[in-house]
Amino acid sequence: MCASTVSKKSLFLTAPVMYALMIMLGIVAGFSDNAVLTLMGTTIAEMFVRIFKCISLPIIALSIIVTISKYKTDGLRRIVWRRTMLYTLGTTMLAAFVACTLYWVIQPGMLVVHHMSNPDIPTETYFSHIANIIPENLISPFLSHQVISVLMLGILAGTAIRFIPDDDARTTITHFFKGAHGLFMVITNWVITIIPIGLFGFITSTVISLRQGMDIKGIGQYLLIIVLANIIQGFVILPLWLKIKGIKPYSAMRQMMPALSLAFFSKSSVGTLPVTMETAEKNLNVDKEISRFVLPLCTSLNMNGCAAFIFTTVIYLMQNHGITVTAATMLMWVVIATIAAIGNAGVPMGCFFLSASLLASMNIPITLLGVILPFYSLIDMLETSLNVWSDACVAKVVDEDLKSLSQVIQNTPPIPSQYNV
Repeated sequence: MCASTVSKKSLFLTAPVMYALMIMLGIVAGFSDNAVLTLMGTTIAEMFVRIFKCISLPIIALSIIVTISKYKTDGLRRIVWRRTMLYTLGTTMLAAFVACTLYWVIQPGMLVVHHMSNPDIPTETYFSHIANIIPENLISPFLSHQVISVLMLGILAGTAIRFIPDDDARTTITHFFKGAHGLFMVITNWVITIIPIGLFGFITSTVISLRQGMDIKGIGQYLLIIVLANIIQGFVILPLWLKIKGIKPYSAMRQMMPALSLAFFSKSSVGTLPVTMETAEKNLNVDKEISRFVLPLCTSLNMNGCAAFIFTTVIYLMQNHGITVTAATMLMWVVIATIAAIGNAGVPMGCFFLSASLLASMNIPITLLGVILPFYSLIDMLETSLNVWSDACVAKVVDEDLKSLSQVIQNTPPIPSQYNV
């Protein structure tokens, strides 16, 4: 027990040191004129781009399929399921819309590149992909990285599984996708373990770009948009929703503080789930049956912070690489970011992987994500806290809805006997 604890603490303390070391090595390699170092850094960056492209789309599809297909909705749970889905999708889309509004207002400066040559960068908008949203076969969207098609197939397959009449067949196919999802989760954890090496490659490539004339002054405005989007969603939008539902928002926030603080430091809404359920049940008086159904579901679906990050990151890098972004395109990406965030279920650094996959699907270089990666730890803390806070809000509202519905049913007079059939 003691040895295990020491080992975990050692890893916790080592991770920041490894990140700092790799950032320093990347800076040194980028500024050096040593051909071996620069080639090593750019090659590692290219390898990680390929890794992201390889694993991201299967993770998105499998997460959506497993999330949608694994919940039974019989009797009362059907009502709970519908309310939860409505509220989670609504709050997640609102978070993306808040990020969209802030982006439109702030208009972050571009990371101008004077001498980088990227002949394969597309100049058209994402609307050119809409015509191909229906794939010719099930494999082509994964081979050509058609993200919208993958999202559509995931939602379609997850929903279809729920309607398979044969119980054995439905259980078998559900277990297959669950096992495949677990397989990719293991691979993802391996990638997370070696992510400092990828950071070295991204930093090296970024420093080389800086030496060639890239201006990164707009990165501060980009980060400001993400932070403000999380703060506004957490302290304005969600409290306003609770207020409309007759719930004291900031009192509820204080009562949820044990779970929120754990989420902030652990950066894991899944790891925080037991504390979230206990706090919601004891402090917010959420019924246990509601808490233990809604909160695990929300942990899979309710990704307010992730939607804001995906929207801001994809739009920002699209503009940085010459793609025209109109108001209609931004609104469409509010929807795409919402759906993509559902695919983030249980994936470590999921927002980062999802954004990389979406960008890679349009052949946009993602080396600029190396500039974002050092700041991602703080962003992840904010996002996780927001996600847990939103989960608690949804659980409380669903619980209040059912209590009100139950009270209405109890107060409804019985149908006179002459009308009974």
